[in-house]
Amino acid sequence: MSSDFKNRVKEQFGKAADGYVRDLGFAQGADLAEAAKLLQPTPDDIMLDVACGGGHTALYFAPLVRNVVASDLTMLMLKKAQEYISEEGNVDNITFREADAEDLPFPSGSFTILTCRIAPHHFSDVPRALREFHRVLRRQGGRMIIIDTLLPEDPEIAEFCQTMEKMRDPTHVRAYSRNEWIAMIENAGFKVMATKVFHKTHDFSSWAKRAGLHREGIRNLSQYFINSSSKVHDYFQIETFAGEIESYTDKKILIYATRLDKK
Repeated sequence: MSSDFKNRVKEQFGKAADGYVRDLGFAQGADLAEAAKLLQPTPDDIMLDVACGGGHTALYFAPLVRNVVASDLTMLMLKKAQEYISEEGNVDNITFREADAEDLPFPSGSFTILTCRIAPHHFSDVPRALREFHRVLRRQGGRMIIIDTLLPEDPEIAEFCQTMEKMRDPTHVRAYSRNEWIAMIENAGFKVMATKVFHKTHDFSSWAKRAGLHREGIRNLSQYFINSSSKVHDYFQIETFAGEIESYTDKKILIYATRLDKK
């Protein structure tokens, strides 16, 4: 990840930090319950939450493990997450660490669990990040959950997805299909144990504003949605009222994988 791009990410999420922390769509979700079901955390587990954002995943798992390190590239986001957890969570086993997902500042084998939720589409080098995830997980018992936006298989719908994400947030790099995720994760030395897809409905206005879009940007993005094909409207279940976009629904993929000892 270039320093220029990292600085853009820090600036973007520094400005948007409070909105992400307070967003109930991140604080809740069936994906968190499914992640816990698959990971089966115990009081002996040491967990790393990469690109922790508002701290919601770290807070969810904290009562279930020995301790959690919540890491993020953006210091202001970490500060907002720490404030949120201090206010909302009755936990004392979360520490916060500024960290680049592609160059983690932790010794090899430091963690038994690693999570990364709704963040990899901002990584410029996902394979490199996955190799780092493999490195910091223990050889025995190391397990990982990744949750992120799922890229549609249909080329037309995939192009719409990539374009609208970049229109909303220029630090979006790309989403990946299920097959792409499996290939990257296995190449990094993991065994994919399970995948699951979740639907997530977004209130269009709050979704656009959370990324820092102003009136003209929101208007252009709304028009891009409205002008899209019927195939795109159907896939994303785009809802309109009086010529305005009210909501759309995309898909998130959850991948559960365990660490293999690379020879």
